[in-house]
Amino acid sequence: MHDLQELIDNNARWADAITQRDPDFFAKLARQQTPEFLWIGCSDARVPANEIVGMLPGDLFVHRNVANVVLHTDLNCLSVIQYAVEVLKVKHILVTGHYGCGGVRAAMQDRQLGLIDGWLRSIRDLYYEKRGELAKLDTEEAQVDRLCELNVIQQVANVAHTSIIQNAWHRGQELSIHGCIYGIKDGRWKSLDTTISGFAQLPPQYRLRALE
Repeated sequence: MHDLQELIDNNARWADAITQRDPDFFAKLARQQTPEFLWIGCSDARVPANEIVGMLPGDLFVHRNVANVVLHTDLNCLSVIQYAVEVLKVKHILVTGHYGCGGVRAAMQDRQLGLIDGWLRSIRDLYYEKRGELAKLDTEEAQVDRLCELNVIQQVANVAHTSIIQNAWHRGQELSIHGCIYGIKDGRWKSLDTTISGFAQLPPQYRLRALE
């Protein structure tokens, strides 16, 4: 079992290794935070955002929750998006799911799990909406993995539908939302080719006029 001192020792070795490669790294990091990317991902401990894409501290602004869900009532997630877009001026939002997601799997089952049932309700709704497509797949694992992809695609849309994103576009800010997925079994991270970069890619009913 790991104890706190072991983690402190690990941190010391990590900080020393970074400093040896770049003696000014932490001094530069302390002066400013200028990431170009916001990562919205799952809380799963097997999905470390920076490491997956080979980035150092300071390169990614990160928000994580169970099953990488973006709800229009989640002030935590929306606050992160607003800060990233309006203050940090990120250029890319990376909505990243992962295959075999436990949250997605739970939304496909009929067991009660407690408080999280409410959190996963939007994925359960998506599961019902896509039930015909998913039923064509041969195995439960294939169905789970496809729903993981569909969930990412839905969350990309949810991000793009916010007034935060659309006001950035009205200001002429360069900003794209990308849907990506990570394979825990092979370590590969890939695009789902669902990038949204402007109003033309939104259904008309979700387009918001600029504030007057």
